[in-house]
Amino acid sequence: LQLVESGGGLVQPGGSLRLTCAASGFSFNYYAISWFRQAPGKEREGVSCITTSGDSTIDVDSVKGRFIISRDNAKKTVELQMNSLKPEDTATYYCAAHRRNCGSYYATLPDGMDYWGKGTLVTVSS
Repeated sequence: LQLVESGGGLVQPGGSLRLTCAASGFSFNYYAISWFRQAPGKEREGVSCITTSGDSTIDVDSVKGRFIISRDNAKKTVELQMNSLKPEDTATYYCAAHRRNCGSYYATLPDGMDYWGKGTLVTVSS
């Protein structure tokens, strides 16, 4: 049972990054996937969620219009395309698998996620 995030790194403000979450060892197609992030000294927050069929939500107002989530069930991957990055986007980004409804309050809560990755660090700085 594994979720592995990749694609993080250092980027200048205004730049872009694409994060990937790769799944293995469980029935990926039956789980919604959420991206969370946690900045130093702050709580982990739900950023975006995608259902098994590809419907998605953006759960943080500050990233609407800049972040796009997508999934490929054949490859068992979920991507988070992050554009126009800002210093306040700096955080460790995690993906999590769950069976909650994207768009619901509960899908944004870290508690109760079924599987977690270990995270990938995104630093936005000049």
